[in-house]
Amino acid sequence: MPILKNSELIPPFWLPNGHLQSIYPALFRKIEDVNYQRERIITEDHDFLDLDWSFAKQKSEEIKTLVILSHGLEGNSTRQYVLGMVRLLNTKGFDCLAWNYRSCSGVMNSTSRFYHSGATDDLESVIKHAVTKGYQKIDLIGFSLGGNLTLKYLGEPRVNDRINKAVVFSVPMDLRASSLSIIKSENQVYMHRFLRTLKLKVDEKSRIFPKEINIANYRHVKTLYDFDHIFTAPLHGFEGADHYYEKCSSMFFVENITVPTLIVHAENDPIVPFSSLPFDLIASKSNIGIVTSKHGGHCGFRPSKIINGAYWSENIALDYLSNSIVS
Repeated sequence: MPILKNSELIPPFWLPNGHLQSIYPALFRKIEDVNYQRERIITEDHDFLDLDWSFAKQKSEEIKTLVILSHGLEGNSTRQYVLGMVRLLNTKGFDCLAWNYRSCSGVMNSTSRFYHSGATDDLESVIKHAVTKGYQKIDLIGFSLGGNLTLKYLGEPRVNDRINKAVVFSVPMDLRASSLSIIKSENQVYMHRFLRTLKLKVDEKSRIFPKEINIANYRHVKTLYDFDHIFTAPLHGFEGADHYYEKCSSMFFVENITVPTLIVHAENDPIVPFSSLPFDLIASKSNIGIVTSKHGGHCGFRPSKIINGAYWSENIALDYLSNSIVS
């Protein structure tokens, strides 16, 4: 599959770099016309996942098609990049299901575990539940951590046969490289924002599960790598941060992906180093394509000219799911 250089994304002149192209949409883009219907499902370990459904008024085809969207680190179904995608897909006949990871729906989950970059068991639970609703075709979209989760799931043996296509954006396919990149001084604004909300969750969870989670250990957390080493890894059965990254980085699962998949990434992504993507491996796969853009930032992709409220990334996904922009 060739690496496709896409020159169509021209950002506004007042968003000249990857940082601004990432931050502006996250803070200032408002989408208020997506109306979710929430459903809670119970997991096999007696926890729960909150699912947010948004249905198309007119179906794109006779066979029912659903798009399942997975958000990024410390995100949820109401992030602008999720809502923008849902709104566009709904107008084009796709039902959408944006699911919230454990602890991300506004209500703390019931078990000592949280979510993490490789927790494909929860994605599998969501997919199995969607199949019970009668959907014959299911497409997957993932953003950042959700993109890694999506690619890892697609490279595992248990992929549901209803999965049709996948599109992922700004994926940290090498988790260690991204964890070390965000430590850089120019990226610490993102890291501290993540750590601020993660600390609140650890504090709340430690009061419920004091034996499993010791909030006093948080004094050792200075970076996301530290957080993963001290909390994420031991809570989810890994020996440490490096072991967690090794077992959950989607670059180690790409070789086994058989579903048609599109990877979209900006060269100026400030969080995920462009050089960390396994380009040779991706190029060797006939069913996987990658679209790169010089601009876009991390899950930003705001074009200078917005038509019908849709961002460049949303039109890329629609084109791929509706037809195929790669061959």
